[in-house]
Amino acid sequence: MATSKRIVVTGGAGFLGSHLCERLVAEGHDVICLDNFFTSQKTNVLHLLDYNNFELIRHDVIQPIYLEVDEVYNLACPAAPGHYQYNPVKTTKTSVIGAINFLGMAKRCGAKILQASTSEVYGDPEVHPQPESYRGAVNTIGPRACYDEGKRVAETLFMDYRRMNGVDVRLVRIFNTYGPRMHPFDGRVVSNFIRQALAGEKITIFGDGLQTRSFCYRDDLVEGLVRMMNGPKDFPGPINLGNPDEYTMLELAEEIIRITGSSSKLTFEPLPEDDPTRRQPDITLARQVLDWEPTVSLTDGLTKTIEWFRTVDLEAFRPPTPNY
Repeated sequence: MATSKRIVVTGGAGFLGSHLCERLVAEGHDVICLDNFFTSQKTNVLHLLDYNNFELIRHDVIQPIYLEVDEVYNLACPAAPGHYQYNPVKTTKTSVIGAINFLGMAKRCGAKILQASTSEVYGDPEVHPQPESYRGAVNTIGPRACYDEGKRVAETLFMDYRRMNGVDVRLVRIFNTYGPRMHPFDGRVVSNFIRQALAGEKITIFGDGLQTRSFCYRDDLVEGLVRMMNGPKDFPGPINLGNPDEYTMLELAEEIIRITGSSSKLTFEPLPEDDPTRRQPDITLARQVLDWEPTVSLTDGLTKTIEWFRTVDLEAFRPPTPNY
C-alpha cells in the first residue's frame, strides 16, 4: 500500500477542488480542505466529512495559516470571469499573496506544492494551439487582467522559490474544464448553456459563436493534477492540462440542445472585452512526461454533466456574484 501523505488543498470545496479531495481521501491520504466559500458550496464536500482522514477549514488564503503537510495543491481563486471581476483587487491578492503564503509553508515543511495556473496566461493567443513555450498576449490593464496577471505572477513566484530556496514546485496550466458540481450560475459557457437549455430559454451566444474553446471533463483533469504532483522532481512545468479537441460556441450549443432535447433557440450578444477568440492546448508535453491525455469525449462528459444538472435544486445555488 502506498504511504499515506498529509495533503492540503486550497479551494478544496470548489468544483475541481472537491473532486480532487474526493480522489485523495479515497487513496487514504490525510486531506485538509481549505476554502473561504466565496464561490464554492459546502455541499460539494459534505459527504467527505464522515471520513476520519478529511478535515474542512474555512480559511482565506490571503491570511497565513500554519500546517504540517507533505503536499500542497493550490487551487484557491475564483475562476469564472463574473466571479473574478466582481472584486478584481481581491482576485489578484488571492493569486499573489496566496502563492506567497503557501510557498512559505512548502519551504518550511519541505513539501511539494502544485500551482493551478490557467490557460488565461496566454491571453488572446497569436499562436495556435498554445504550447507551454508561448509567452502569451495579455492586456495588463484590461478587466480580465486581475486573473490573468495574478496567475502569471504566481507562476513567477513559484519558479523563484524553486531557484532560490529549492522548493519542489509543479505548475499546471488548466484549460476549460466542466462536469458535475460546476456552479450553475458561474457564468461559464457550459453551465450557462445547460441551464438555459433545460429551462427552454434562449441560449446566449457572445459574439458570432465562431470563437473556440477546448473542454476537458473533470475526471481527466483531476487525473492530470495527481500525475503532475507525483511526476519527476526535475520537471516543475509549466504543463498544459486540457482537452485538445476544439469546438466553436455554436457547436457546443447545438450539442447541448441535442442531448437535452431542448427547444431552445440561440440569441446573440456582443463579445466581452479581451475575451479570447481561440483556445486549444498543445498537450504534447503532458503526453510525453506524464503519459496523460483526456479519455472522456465531449458527448459523454456533457451527458454526465446534464444528468447532474437535472438532479440539483437551482434555488440552492443563488448567484454568489453578478454574472456579466
